[in-house]
Amino acid sequence: MRWASLLALIFVSLGWAFPSGTLYLPLDDRPPNWSPCTWQVVRCPPRALYQGRQGASLEALWGWLQEQTGHTLVASLDALVYGGLVQSRNSPLPLEEAQRRLEVLSHWQARTGGRVLAFGVIPRHPDATHRTRNLDLLRNLGDAFAYVEAPWDDALPGSPAVAEAATLPIPTRPGADEAGQVLLLRALNPGMRVRVLYDQPQAAQQVTRYEGIPLQESVSRLLAAAGAVAVESRPDLVLVVYSGGDPRRGVLTVLQGLREAPVALADIARVNRGDASLVRYLVALDLYPGLASYASWGTPGNNLGAALAQGGLFATPLCQRAGNPVAWCEERRTQVLAQAYLEYLWGEIGRPWVRARFPEPLTEEAARYVFERLQVEPMPRLGLGQLRPEGLKFPWGRSFEAEWQYRLDWAPNSQR
Repeated sequence: MRWASLLALIFVSLGWAFPSGTLYLPLDDRPPNWSPCTWQVVRCPPRALYQGRQGASLEALWGWLQEQTGHTLVASLDALVYGGLVQSRNSPLPLEEAQRRLEVLSHWQARTGGRVLAFGVIPRHPDATHRTRNLDLLRNLGDAFAYVEAPWDDALPGSPAVAEAATLPIPTRPGADEAGQVLLLRALNPGMRVRVLYDQPQAAQQVTRYEGIPLQESVSRLLAAAGAVAVESRPDLVLVVYSGGDPRRGVLTVLQGLREAPVALADIARVNRGDASLVRYLVALDLYPGLASYASWGTPGNNLGAALAQGGLFATPLCQRAGNPVAWCEERRTQVLAQAYLEYLWGEIGRPWVRARFPEPLTEEAARYVFERLQVEPMPRLGLGQLRPEGLKFPWGRSFEAEWQYRLDWAPNSQR
């Protein structure tokens, strides 16, 4: 059985996936933005065109796009116009030139007859020095593309982002780094029925950190961006929103959701870190391997969007509905759960440990030492075997994000 399963996974990895023809231009090459390029569901530019904190090589990126055919393009406007999120905050580019650079999307659309789903970020305050230019670019897009949204980045108290968003004629919501994943869900598996469960119902009315609007409104805007439908019964997916306080209540909410549909778990108890007690419960009770997805790496908006997108794409019934074999769906679901666990481990243990010992920019030596530290942490057994980290690196030389390498060791008596 083991060899039969291995052969099946090899075959599906070589050719079976969501319908081909979807292109994806990430915001930058940090893990949350780049990870969809590893899922075998989209076609991405060569990673070498993204040059870390220096931003994308714009002419090379435009040239690559003009050579591509396809029926759908999910694109970051900030990558195509400025070179990435960081560059969008401080580039002195005049508005007229920014608008001219967007013509590459119109040319691709006219040449291929494909549709464009795009997102442009309302930048973080006070980092952005050309906010008016960025907003005017978004304001003047019109109806040139099939769908455009403008997530706002880190709206702490005093940020003008929420008020600025209200002046735009396009959908807006909290978030940024998860936006590419959300629009890929809209492109590849729209129309799913989602029931939202809160571990603490009162949390739905509260304004969460970095969001600037009540949590319930943030979730509602997210579902609309993903092309999903909120329901109270017969869902395709249950989005569990864990706001913290009592991990046992969080586990009970997950169990409640699992009685109805696959569960995507957004852990928003803390920012950029998961709730360690909740994760320990999920692993000890063998619930973590059965989740559709889990996210704890970012802000509430980041985690909500990543959990929804990955669950909507790879929960087995939804993934099969899109025409994919069960084995291929399970492989992808296990992959995103493995990555999510390592992201949790980095936020909970790795990042604090390395920050206390190494200055930035971080070196390969720092990566080696922190990896040795993390190897002593328990790793869960997932659907395809025992999770085994093999290394990590710092793509931007800083501690905020780490890029993992790992494998899954097959269980001796695996029945897959």
